[in-house]
Amino acid sequence: MAAQRAIFDEVRGVAARTVYEGVGEGGDRTLAIDRRCEDAVFAELEALAAQGASFVAVSEERGEVCFGDGGPVRVVIDPIDGSLNARRTLPSHSLSIAVASGDSMAEVEFGYVFDFGAGEEFVARRGEGAKLSGERIEVGPDDAEKIELLGLESAEPEWALPALEALAGRVYRLRVVGSIAISAAYVAAARFDAMASLRSCRSVDAAAAQLIVREAGGRVSFGDLALEQASLSLDARYPIAAAAGEQGLAIARSAQ
Repeated sequence: MAAQRAIFDEVRGVAARTVYEGVGEGGDRTLAIDRRCEDAVFAELEALAAQGASFVAVSEERGEVCFGDGGPVRVVIDPIDGSLNARRTLPSHSLSIAVASGDSMAEVEFGYVFDFGAGEEFVARRGEGAKLSGERIEVGPDDAEKIELLGLESAEPEWALPALEALAGRVYRLRVVGSIAISAAYVAAARFDAMASLRSCRSVDAAAAQLIVREAGGRVSFGDLALEQASLSLDARYPIAAAAGEQGLAIARSAQ
């Protein structure tokens, strides 16, 4: 995280950050700052492997990389979730890291999201609850047919128009943060009542934050897939919705 902050401090301004280096394994054009931030994370992973750790890293730019003997453990990384925000120097972008004992969302054991704009750290361990900067967090109530605040992600106009029609009369206000991981973490912290991505996301976008939501007492869906069916592989795609409870989740999913 400190290494990434140093990169953002060095590469300042929209023009300097709008430099691309090919296409990543996730299929998107890769920003140079994305690549450098990923390199910083992989330097830490290489140090762990040098101490004898074995795992498979799943990352947006490099794809799947085996360390040691590989084995069932997965480390799922998005070095910058909210790359467009980072490129345009908007503050809401994050580092997302999940550690799983297998290859599904149900098997994520640890989730970490660092919001660079707010300087906030969201952490969850399976079975131990979720924390924001060291303080335990819980989702808000799920007792209203009309929810107050919902976060939308992947909000291209062609996707947003039908979603807005579906949400009309069921949501008081919308917010578009620009980072799936941050929006889901905001549900965990009761800042949002619910969130939804309007198009399919990748495992690297959601793996850490979905555990944070669940450990805060919330609900998460990946379309019609069970958590055990939602793969952590980089080529997997699914819409994510998260909410304080089932009522809010149904409203969020109506937008998808």
